[in-house]
Amino acid sequence: MNQPTSFFTPNPSGMPEPGLYIVATPIGNLRDMTLRAVDILTAADVIACEDTRVTAKLKSAYGLKAPLCSYHDHNEEKATRHLLNVLSDGDKIVALVSDAGTPLMSDPGYRLARACIDAGYPVYSIPGACASVTALTLSGLPVSRFLFSGFLPAKSTARKKELETLAEIPATLVFYESAKRVTACMKDMLAVLGDREAALARELTKRFEEVLRAPLSELIAHCEKDGIKGEITLVIAPADQNAAKDALTQDDIDALLIAALDGGKESIKTASAAIADKTGLKKRILYNRLLELQKQ
Repeated sequence: MNQPTSFFTPNPSGMPEPGLYIVATPIGNLRDMTLRAVDILTAADVIACEDTRVTAKLKSAYGLKAPLCSYHDHNEEKATRHLLNVLSDGDKIVALVSDAGTPLMSDPGYRLARACIDAGYPVYSIPGACASVTALTLSGLPVSRFLFSGFLPAKSTARKKELETLAEIPATLVFYESAKRVTACMKDMLAVLGDREAALARELTKRFEEVLRAPLSELIAHCEKDGIKGEITLVIAPADQNAAKDALTQDDIDALLIAALDGGKESIKTASAAIADKTGLKKRILYNRLLELQKQ
């Protein structure tokens, strides 16, 4: 039986070119490993990974021999220096993997990639599985424009503040979250973003894969009633930027703003905030419009 064709570009020795390879690995199902990823990991001189215990299972499954180097949030600086030293030999291959999926997507690795680029070492990306993209394609929500925001802050106050910066972005929003915090997270999303259509995807590519599609309020009720387990990706519908604008003309908005000032009894800040809450329009734009109206 013929061996599968190798998809890397070999140098004269028949090996991949030296450099850093950012290698996507399966997010659950081991058969989602690409042939090219196996090629690179087989040829690597060292494999940098988040958790050596997790990657050891991948090594065993595919018969990989390269030594593992721990690379995570707490040792990035030291590990980056070590891996740059490996590459300084001139003919070495360093492969970077995460515990699952595509490295750098809410995983360590950016500093290593940046350091290699700055030092003049080649950097290659070996594409493959990615939970955020998989969930997005399963969500039933618009995919032409999306924003991946990774993990939100653990505490509610900070989480709401972060969500406020995303509230009016006209794109589908994608987040990672733990089963332990996902209900509280969705409650904050409901408070800040409104009751948008959403998809909760869990255990993607695994035996108990499930995608729940419903408004946030219904997903919250489901999780509170039945609980939720597994690794979770949340996909949230984009803001409806045109709803309030379509319903009101500029004259309508001006009239509301003037009325909110109540003959000067209310401040511009208070009046613009009140109309923003009422219409869903941006407070900053309403504030500036009131300044213009006063000048007129």
